[in-house]
Amino acid sequence: MGIPIRRGSVRKRRRPFDLRRTTFGFALIALILAGGGMALRAAWRSAGRHPVAAGALMVLALAAALVVLRRRRARRLAESVTDAAYGIVDAGLAELDAAEAARAQARPEPAAHPVDYAQLDPYAFEEAVAELCRRDGCADAEVVGGAGDLGADVVATTPDGRRLVVQCKRYGPGNRAGSQDLQRFGGTCYAVHEADIALVVSTGGFTEPALDYAEQCAILCYGPEELAAWSEGGAPPPWVPAEEPAPGLSAP
Repeated sequence: MGIPIRRGSVRKRRRPFDLRRTTFGFALIALILAGGGMALRAAWRSAGRHPVAAGALMVLALAAALVVLRRRRARRLAESVTDAAYGIVDAGLAELDAAEAARAQARPEPAAHPVDYAQLDPYAFEEAVAELCRRDGCADAEVVGGAGDLGADVVATTPDGRRLVVQCKRYGPGNRAGSQDLQRFGGTCYAVHEADIALVVSTGGFTEPALDYAEQCAILCYGPEELAAWSEGGAPPPWVPAEEPAPGLSAP
């Protein structure tokens, strides 16, 4: 004896729930319903001006509704409208995703070669040093250099809460920062700027007297080699002792 199988008993698998798709779908259905309501409102106003034609249209609409209800097609009609709305939404979302993917592919890759700080102008050099500080955890690093800066070009707060004051010397290879440069900075970095960490960065290096003075005053000096190692991730940032691993860097 054969077992009768009802047609349509096996339903299609529903797609996984997608909040964005559902939200856009409901919005589109709401627009369709709002448009239908406006059309009915316009028809109602027109009925006041043309009662005979409106009555005939109403009779036809009621007759059509009765036919649909008798044949139980109302649910199918609603499902068809819903599926059509979701189809439009899916097509629109697919276009948005494709456009976003195209924009992501078009974004340029960051430059892999090291920065030549000696080729930057003085202000760009200060900005580059501030960016290095921000990269390594000093989120508030900013350039403050200019007329009347009293030796402070970049100020920042280290991740452990200390105040960092940096003087930037964008010098050529034959022009090293001397002891007078360090003495001027040493007279203001602690007393005026209240530094916990004082740092001088020079693309031209330092003279021996300048390094001696810096050691006496606990001022950190970064020449071109130290700056390159810091920039390329080969050394910890200045506020981290050399024997401790820098954040994000693996210990050797």
